[in-house]
Amino acid sequence: MQLAPNIPKEKVLTTARNVLTLEATSLNQGAEKLSDSFVAAVSTIASRPGKVVVTGLGKSGHIANKIAATLASTGVSAFFLHPSEALHGDMGMLQSNDTLIALAFGGETFEVNEVARYARRLGIPIVAITGNTASQLAKLSDFVLDGSVDKEACPLGLAPTTSSTLALALGDALAVCLMEVKNISTTEFARWHPGGNLGKKLLTVREVMIPLKNLKPVGLKANFYEVIEAVTSGNLGIAPVVGIEDNVLLGCITDGDLRRAFLKYKENTITKLSEDLMSRSPKSLAADCLVLDAFNLMDLNKITAIFVTHPTNNALVGLLKMHDILAAKIV
Repeated sequence: MQLAPNIPKEKVLTTARNVLTLEATSLNQGAEKLSDSFVAAVSTIASRPGKVVVTGLGKSGHIANKIAATLASTGVSAFFLHPSEALHGDMGMLQSNDTLIALAFGGETFEVNEVARYARRLGIPIVAITGNTASQLAKLSDFVLDGSVDKEACPLGLAPTTSSTLALALGDALAVCLMEVKNISTTEFARWHPGGNLGKKLLTVREVMIPLKNLKPVGLKANFYEVIEAVTSGNLGIAPVVGIEDNVLLGCITDGDLRRAFLKYKENTITKLSEDLMSRSPKSLAADCLVLDAFNLMDLNKITAIFVTHPTNNALVGLLKMHDILAAKIV
């Protein structure tokens, strides 16, 4: 790699390492400063019926925007409100059942404090993330998260670096704690991330499976020709055997089962019923399972198809095939 002239390699690496070390130290110190106010903030946000509105200006605004995005990605209805825009007509985005998270390192940013004052008039709880716990913002807030740092990583001690990292981490901590308090499941998380590689990895079986309407189940007393028709239907190579009254999955018949039946029963095979030909207690799972979990189960059991059943009564819901998982490029 060709370095630009006059770039002192060791000095650059030393500075970079110092920045990361300083910021890591500030994060550890921030963790030590967490108090009951943080717990109360989590409890308040979790119990409020409205949105979480996050505001901040400048670098704090960028951090506030990311915190709002993180909250939204974990199931909290949240958005960023630009404080300057709020003072010029967007204040209506704040409603009385919302919660406000306000960021300002010094705690004296006029626009942010004006948003906080408006929120107080509406009786909206305010969570402040600030490096000055004696500031106006702190006094306006119900819960104060201490974002103070010993020094910025900037060599001039001016550019928000260490302080913005800590503020961002406090926002992450809020989001993660809210996930735990609300018992957010992997399935719920998947619904909020439908696109991209993450969305594919979090797809549920319901979204990929062949639904019941496209299957051709047979009962226990189906004759050989009905079984052949069911197995070849849709080129699936498999037919579920279900209870006629309750649609409960009792077994399955594959084209392999038919071949083995011919070897076993010879010319009498065509006189057999589905209950004679089927494999009993086939593997199944619920529609809300992740496709990745289904893939692992199929791989473990060396099968290329698995039935989808209702979790309480084992009624047939659909069929998931390994081919469809691979075609969707989920693995």
